Amino acid sequence: MFKNYLLTFLVSMVPIVELRGAIPIGAASGLPILPCYIIAVLGNMVPVPFIYLFARRLLVWGSDRKGIGRFFRFCLEKGQKGGEKLSAGAGRGLFIALMLFVGIPLPGTGAWTGTLAASILDFGFKKSVAAVLLGVLIAGVIMGVGSSGVLALVTH
Repeated sequence: MFKNYLLTFLVSMVPIVELRGAIPIGAASGLPILPCYIIAVLGNMVPVPFIYLFARRLLVWGSDRKGIGRFFRFCLEKGQKGGEKLSAGAGRGLFIALMLFVGIPLPGTGAWTGTLAASILDFGFKKSVAAVLLGVLIAGVIMGVGSSGVLALVTH
């Protein structure tokens, strides 16, 4: 049982997969949905402060390095595009836009991209973490409802 919780926690920290993959994995391994949700949210939030504080600098540094430059440029461009998209559509409602960007579980959205975009926009550490946390909580509810089979009951 501990192994399943640990797997859920670790998967939720992985970029792109994040909580969107961790909750279904945890639910499929037999974990109760509420503890699975809590563990996945915690795991998804662990990298957020580090992403905000260091990822941009690391990506800029590595973007012209042999072997890793291409991947680092890809990540940096993804964060910049995410930031531009958020800022263009949000105006003064950037907090809500960031929260919804992270909260809607679609490919290319999530805590990693949202935090990187917020750091590129210099949105502010506390506001960024709060918006990302709320978004992760929303995405977790959506994935938890889907993973618990509630959607299957509603659609049939």
